[in-house]
Amino acid sequence: MTRSEALGRLLHETGFDAAERAPLAGDASTRRYERLRLGDRRAILMDAPKSAESAPCPPGATPAERRTMGWNATSRLAASRVEAFIAIAGYLETLGLASPEIYGADCDAGYAVIEDLGDGLFANVIPGGADEVTLYEEAARVLAHVHASEPPKQLSGKAGAIWPLLDYDALALEVNADLFVEWLPRAADVRIDDAARARWEKIRDALIVKALGFQRAFTIRDYHAENLLWLPEREGLKRVGLLDFQDALRGWRAWDFSMLLHDARRDVSPAAQEAAIRTYLETTGAGEAEFRRELAVLGALNSMRILGIFARLAGRDGKERYLSFMPRMWGHLAATLEHPALADASAFVSEVARPYVERAA
Repeated sequence: MTRSEALGRLLHETGFDAAERAPLAGDASTRRYERLRLGDRRAILMDAPKSAESAPCPPGATPAERRTMGWNATSRLAASRVEAFIAIAGYLETLGLASPEIYGADCDAGYAVIEDLGDGLFANVIPGGADEVTLYEEAARVLAHVHASEPPKQLSGKAGAIWPLLDYDALALEVNADLFVEWLPRAADVRIDDAARARWEKIRDALIVKALGFQRAFTIRDYHAENLLWLPEREGLKRVGLLDFQDALRGWRAWDFSMLLHDARRDVSPAAQEAAIRTYLETTGAGEAEFRRELAVLGALNSMRILGIFARLAGRDGKERYLSFMPRMWGHLAATLEHPALADASAFVSEVARPYVERAA
């Protein structure tokens, strides 16, 4: 069966074969989305062909094996797979959270028809008047609930979807962090010679050792204002709708917080940042000093990763709009580097990228 035939069958089985189809705005991924309308019924069509990306990391693969398999196996550990979305959506649903309902799917073909949670993204409703502090407090409560869970090593969901929950490990941290020194020199005034690269590797490895010492937690991963929806008509934790969680794995609580607060596309106010952190600490009983240390270390690694990705998207893929997000990410990086646990990394970044750090101060 061709993908076109598989899609036709799926739309028929879900009752949307006669629906009006309108494309939704894309992102940096290989996925495509369409909004389906049929009378008063609504749904979202997810189109994620397996052939569009390299394979995800197989469970049990060694670092040497993964290095031969490509980016997804070494760094991302996922690959925009429909089965991942469905299995993780099912797990989030068991936690009582607002993940989209799965109406139907063909995992082999890479299609799914899912619940349309609307257009109330945090990034849209806050400029329209929604209270930013309240929304970020609720997002923090969701994270507190998620991080308290103990997921199995393998998740399952509708349509026979099965997906392993992998650990964000040393190799993934290394490959992601190295984007900072590999791609920024091609898009910014960042100087990395052989001596700087050798120094960087020692600093990077020290940061990775710190990260690997932090307590593990189920990590949604792409948890930010353009993937969170405000659903005020619902109750409790279900007022926060969740999207784009197919890359979830076993990472760290502060990684999700870095994605939420160190947002590349919008400025999160200091009041909202502190409210989110306070809500999380009060809900979980976590120690503040250790949590802020984790947020600094993982936030620095994450900010350097994102700066490298944006430089790569601009330099390799011609997506120059991502350059406009980089000043904000320099600011996030500079803020994380103020923590005493990051003195060596702070000195390195200040020397190789001084103009950007100074402008961010």
